Amino acid sequence: MASIVDFISQQVQSAAGGIEIPSNIKGQVLNGLSDSVLGSLKQTAASGASGINQIKELLSGKANAATSPITALAGNLFAKNVANKLGLGALGGTISNLIPSIMGNLSGFISDKDGDGDVDFNDILISLTGGSGSGILGAAKGLLGGLFGKKQ
Repeated sequence: MASIVDFISQQVQSAAGGIEIPSNIKGQVLNGLSDSVLGSLKQTAASGASGINQIKELLSGKANAATSPITALAGNLFAKNVANKLGLGALGGTISNLIPSIMGNLSGFISDKDGDGDVDFNDILISLTGGSGSGILGAAKGLLGGLFGKKQ
């Protein structure tokens, strides 16, 4: 199973395929776009239960990616951290316009991966880690699973 980082990278590559990005900055732009999408998910998750619910709604396909605050945050992160720093001008706007499509393609990424009949925090963790429960993420899963009363 691919991690969400890999999946985001694939979606960015696919979405940006039709846009001419100068070769000397293409890697920075594509990595920046991926980092912005992932960063918006991380910042939203850090905001607590409401953020986790927003992510769950977006990634399970129950929220409209085009109007999601997570998508707006990704666009802001891209503009601030990539487009402005690289001086992309109109190209930055064109690339930013890909973000709702990329986020929309993430819809359905999270499903009932642990087989308990619902989409919950465990499913989000499994999706975000690509099924790997090792290291800090494994510890976080155990701790947070305990907090939410879920068995591992």
